[in-house]
Amino acid sequence: MATQLKNLSDFSHTTVPNGSNYKFAIVVAEWNAEITGSLYNGALQTLLKHGVPAENIISVPVPGSFELTAAAEILLQKHKDLDAVICLGCVIQGETRHFDFICDAVANGITNVGIKHSKAVIFGVLTTDNQQQAIDRAGGKHGNKGDEAAITALKMAELNATV
Repeated sequence: MATQLKNLSDFSHTTVPNGSNYKFAIVVAEWNAEITGSLYNGALQTLLKHGVPAENIISVPVPGSFELTAAAEILLQKHKDLDAVICLGCVIQGETRHFDFICDAVANGITNVGIKHSKAVIFGVLTTDNQQQAIDRAGGKHGNKGDEAAITALKMAELNATV
């Protein structure tokens, strides 16, 4: 598997836009807080590192990954000046099909909210087989999906501003 070979959060091969003129929201699930807290810190620090003023970042906690879609919808309705919403969560495979339903609903919901509002709504949700895989992708050996989600938000905000 390719992810075993590298840190996925290496952006040395690409240009990351300056975010000083953009406004973002970060919605983070409280379920699996150890993981989602690390994702959130990665996203927040990455936005700040790339010039986004702290006052241009709205942070909103929600109970779980399923609620990310509704929160993104509410934020985009109430804050028309947002350039992107970053959705962060973690769903770990269990013994039931609950995992499949949640992951599918969240992925489709996030996509649909973005299309509805013509804004970037970023899928920063880990969907892993076990806790270790989540740790590896939330600041561990495979980088931090929160960092990746923030870079994606910056790139999509820039795209929306320039087309």
